[in-house]
Amino acid sequence: MCMKDVLITRRISDAAEQTLAEAGLSVDVGTNEPMPRERLHASVPGRRGVICLLHDRVDDQVLVAAGPQCRIFANYAVGYDNIDLEAATRRGILVTNTPDVLTDATADLAFSLLLAAARRLIEGDHLMRSGRWSGWSPLQLLGRDPTESILGIIGAGRIGTTVAQRSTGFRMRILYVDQRPSTEIERFGGTRVDMPTLLRESDFVTLHVNLTPETHHLIGAEQLALMKPTACLINTSRGPVVDERALVEALSSGRLGSAGLDVYEDEPALAPGLRELDNVVLSPHLGSATEQTRARMARLAARNIIAALDGRRPETLVNLDAWKRD
Repeated sequence: MCMKDVLITRRISDAAEQTLAEAGLSVDVGTNEPMPRERLHASVPGRRGVICLLHDRVDDQVLVAAGPQCRIFANYAVGYDNIDLEAATRRGILVTNTPDVLTDATADLAFSLLLAAARRLIEGDHLMRSGRWSGWSPLQLLGRDPTESILGIIGAGRIGTTVAQRSTGFRMRILYVDQRPSTEIERFGGTRVDMPTLLRESDFVTLHVNLTPETHHLIGAEQLALMKPTACLINTSRGPVVDERALVEALSSGRLGSAGLDVYEDEPALAPGLRELDNVVLSPHLGSATEQTRARMARLAARNIIAALDGRRPETLVNLDAWKRD
């Protein structure tokens, strides 16, 4: 059987296959389930390009198995910590991601989690479905006002900036932490501060950083202890940025008011005790989950594949040094 040009490790939007086919490339697609490592290792040999996902661990073994004709691994995500970037660069394999196209959708979800946690919407939904609601009560499920509160944004990239833009409609005061000043966030009234100041002063803290060795457990017991007991933590970035066990302890002990999570430290597993808490809103990694956004991600990954195989620099190349080798 003839080996197809491109492997897509898991079924994604049909837009990827359509775009690749229009460019004359043949495609193999995995199932709706994550591709087991053994199958990934056995499926990459002979491919000219691979579209992979965050749960695909692309290490040096996989890169070697792909073979010298493989030009690119296009990650269907903004993050790319699942790929050994150094090994890919050393082997001249291009790595790309899908930024920008999911910015609005992820920012919208972050704000959805913020509002749901602040106004205790999930608890209210459960009460209504239980049949135990006895009618309006003046002290029932009192939440917190987002309007004119203090929003702390950790990570002033595309998504963090878009969250800041969303917050202006709620007249929120914005504090942010980043390695560099952000003229965009400051245009929305944001003030750059250090991490302890942001944690101490913010009513809502939202995380928008890449997962790196430096950001692993960026929010742990020490940081949670600095936050107001009424504060809310939102995470739509990467699960391991938060020490989930420390978060469970803070939420269950009353040291932290609430949280809204879309990503988890050991997906799909949750830290013990997390699902039992009423003061946390849990969504199943839906940051980019709109039909339009997932189609845009698929088309961008496919365009990156096409460019690389045509000898052109892909739109969202991550490892620039691999391109300079040519």
